Amino acid sequence: MKKYLLTILLSFLGIGIFAQVSFNIRFYDKKIYYVQGANDEPVRVLLTIANNNSYPFYFKIADERIFSVDFDVRTTMNRSLPQTDLLLRKRTESGQVYFRTVSIEPGESFSFIEDIREYVSLLDAGAFIVQAKLYPELFKQTGTVSQNSVASPIVSNRLTLNIRPPTVLGADGIPVAMDVETNAILVREKFSPDQMITYMLTARQKSQWEKFFLYMDLKSMILRDDVRRRQWNGESEEGRMRMLARYRTELQESRVDGDIVVIPMRFDIQRVSYSTEEGTIVVLEWFQVGAYIEKKQYTYNIQCQEDVWMIVNYTVQNLGTE
Repeated sequence: MKKYLLTILLSFLGIGIFAQVSFNIRFYDKKIYYVQGANDEPVRVLLTIANNNSYPFYFKIADERIFSVDFDVRTTMNRSLPQTDLLLRKRTESGQVYFRTVSIEPGESFSFIEDIREYVSLLDAGAFIVQAKLYPELFKQTGTVSQNSVASPIVSNRLTLNIRPPTVLGADGIPVAMDVETNAILVREKFSPDQMITYMLTARQKSQWEKFFLYMDLKSMILRDDVRRRQWNGESEEGRMRMLARYRTELQESRVDGDIVVIPMRFDIQRVSYSTEEGTIVVLEWFQVGAYIEKKQYTYNIQCQEDVWMIVNYTVQNLGTE
């Protein structure tokens, strides 16, 4: 009880209560980020507060996290990026800020995820330095904390954020693929069917999504499913583009058709059969699953579209473990 009272007292007095409280940030799902636009993806950051004191640490966290957290994003020339219009409007509106008090016991931590795009306008390409601030007694409209609260926020470590130029959308509404290594636009080449499959699987082994999707007909993949096909037929052209973009994201996150995005440790092309318009390729693939190695047989259905072989469907047969 004495330690609890001391914690509360120090919180109100603003005395070094946070000396042993660490605040760290890291990218939650680091990927390639692009200049803000209609199809931009969130820049998610995992924020973690750890209590290294010998007594509990108490702080307020608002339902709308913009009243508990702030992000300072700067260029390499130390120029601060502007905050979003939505954030500025919410912070200047008069109204009740709803919050709850969180208690972190000694040796424990508390984490949550925030999207930097909700705080800062990422309108330019380049390299930026990101730092977060935690306001244990909530952010005040004036940009400072009140006299009865802690004198300054808890500041996190720094991250480097790279923002690339805007993506170029193809005719199917999917961003034109960019080579991560060269930043050049990837162009589909007139590979033979076995060369195309080798290219695709090698790209997956290297986690090169832009190359992995290059020879995959996402529309045909979507239309394999009856539910998605009915939805596709009822959508406008704009709606279909959104479906394509959403399907690609769900593939990357292994939420649909997980068999095709699993990373093979090795593969061996067994049989290639094709005419001038379509064909099939049978591939044995091995996957590390814990202490075991799973062996599967993939049959890829391919079509020749504008002189380029594309994957339109696939089936999988489990062959046991080794």
